Amino acid sequence: MRCVIARFPFELTKSGVLASMKGVKPEPIDGDSVIIGRRHYPVKQVGEVVTRQDRRDFSAGEVTRAMAALGFTCRSAPKAEPAPVLTPVQQASALLGTPVAV
Repeated sequence: MRCVIARFPFELTKSGVLASMKGVKPEPIDGDSVIIGRRHYPVKQVGEVVTRQDRRDFSAGEVTRAMAALGFTCRSAPKAEPAPVLTPVQQASALLGTPVAV
């Protein structure tokens, strides 16, 4: 499949990506990830290995679109949950360390 990553065209195949990532140890995931084989890889690591470009040259979205088009499972980073809104009394209780009855 032909795809463009960082303004450069690449002919990627699922078997080619599998072969490129064989033996590569996954880095810790802090954002979007791709499942290749049985391993979860950060999207930027996959893009770097497959394209042989610096990670700063492409976006995670470009690689995610290419991997999804090839049939790999891509997962986005979980959204941060907003902090619960406390009433002034609950806030004071939390600062003092006493339990709050809700």
